[in-house]
Amino acid sequence: MKIPKLLLTLAILGLANAGKSQDCKSYLFLQKNKTIENTIYNKKGEPNGRQVYSVSDVASSGSVTSGTVNSELFDKKDKSLAKATSVVRCNGGVMMIDMKMLLPQQQQEQYAGKIDAKAEDVYLEYPNGIKVGDALKDGTMTLNINNNGMNQTVNMLINDRKVEGEESVTTPAGTWNCLKISYKCKIGVKTGPINIPFSFEGTEWYAPGVGIIKSQSKYGGTAITAIK
Repeated sequence: MKIPKLLLTLAILGLANAGKSQDCKSYLFLQKNKTIENTIYNKKGEPNGRQVYSVSDVASSGSVTSGTVNSELFDKKDKSLAKATSVVRCNGGVMMIDMKMLLPQQQQEQYAGKIDAKAEDVYLEYPNGIKVGDALKDGTMTLNINNNGMNQTVNMLINDRKVEGEESVTTPAGTWNCLKISYKCKIGVKTGPINIPFSFEGTEWYAPGVGIIKSQSKYGGTAITAIK
């Protein structure tokens, strides 16, 4: 049976567009030598510090592209508080953010420079083609810390992730069409038999093919304010 030329043309175009939608190269954290600066705001909306991410290496293997991201946290007086290295991946168009990068500012400061702070590489996923109404996968991470013989465990769960709508977001770094994603976060800090839990609800604005542009919770928020 012959396939009509019009249908064959549409099929070819569809495959081409699908391949384009799976392209990982446009994600900020997957562009070598790219520097992304996030301003951190307190709950009053005032600048309270900044986080600077530098992409030092990008490599591809099959459908997976990985970026090595070095980050440095500064306080509102521009004093360096913490440094870390993480890996961001894109697998067939699915953006995968290292959950260590999602620790709240307070925890990053608290564990800066601690001896033997380790976590498995676990990722929060942002699938290709997500749309309003979608529910996204949960993410869990365990961070083990040995601070001069004192062992601590930090457990973080990000769940109930829902795509609530579409919004245009403008920051000093540009304007993006974003998906507004709500989520819940639970963190437990365990030292010996004592476990101190806290939780909050948040919202982030995710630009497909680019990354997380800004976030907001009752504790404050972040926004990309410079890209170099």
